[in-house]
Amino acid sequence: MTNRALVTGGAGFIGCHLVERLLDDGHEVTVIDDFSTGRPENLAHLRDRPGLRVIEGDICEPDALAKAFDGAEWVFHLAALADIVPSIQAPVPYHRANVEGTLAVLEAARAAGVKRLVYAASSSCYGVPDVFPTPESAPIRPMYPYALTKNIAEQYVMHWHQTYGLPAVSLRFFNVYGPRARTSGTYGAVFGVFLAQKLAGRPFTVVGDGTQTRDFTFVTDVVEAFILAARSDLAGEILNVGSGDSYSVNRLVELLGGEVIYVPKRPGEPDRTWGDTTRIEERLGWGPKITFEEGVARMVEEIEYWREAPVWTPETIVEATADWFRYLGAAKP
Repeated sequence: MTNRALVTGGAGFIGCHLVERLLDDGHEVTVIDDFSTGRPENLAHLRDRPGLRVIEGDICEPDALAKAFDGAEWVFHLAALADIVPSIQAPVPYHRANVEGTLAVLEAARAAGVKRLVYAASSSCYGVPDVFPTPESAPIRPMYPYALTKNIAEQYVMHWHQTYGLPAVSLRFFNVYGPRARTSGTYGAVFGVFLAQKLAGRPFTVVGDGTQTRDFTFVTDVVEAFILAARSDLAGEILNVGSGDSYSVNRLVELLGGEVIYVPKRPGEPDRTWGDTTRIEERLGWGPKITFEEGVARMVEEIEYWREAPVWTPETIVEATADWFRYLGAAKP
């Protein structure tokens, strides 16, 4: 079955992989992206593919959104501002992009009568969890504005299903990584930081003692979850998307190979993330396919992508994360 799919934030890291998969599956795809964090280069290899339409626009702007929704049947809503530090420094733009933008997308989807809307939620909503692996029923404890705004948006998605019957599913992602992972100038995603350091011959800046673990989930597995959710009859469901395991940062630098410098542990960050994926396995038959070792090897094969990424040092990290420590240092989980 061929569908007309709309991907908001389709020039972002996960979005560009989803766009490629949809085109490979024979769907017509419209991307709307304001390129504030997404990169045109992420879609460059798809530029000549039939069925692709790219709109540069803000999802909060009605005219751009109306144009993007023309004929849309499946909607994948990924457009958002990410990263912890800038959300602490400037929470208002995060509310506009992540909450008001989601509300605008929901209303446009309702008006268009779309068949399916899949929302890219974040496992950061769990904050510092009590239970591992962490189920969807775990307490919601956002520790910073990014996590808060993503969860508020998820509540809007579920409420639009409840009130208006919008056929929507929310996928909570855990630590997604893969080729074309974000390389913004804001200190953030560990793979972008480490791969740029490896290219520059600099030591890896490991937070804390490196024993903290993360549910690193490869991007193609995440894309598969999107596709299965869109094809399904599920609605009003929230599903974790994780790797089925949790891996230490020390294991990551061991696989990458190189010297290590340790920097102070940051407040508000869990010692462990590990999602319980029982629900998505039962509802959609989904399961991860890429092992952590295979995923890291693929990242190293694509390492030239991070040639222009910022190369962080302990000194620049201290400067970049000063507000993180200032505002979250006294925060209670």
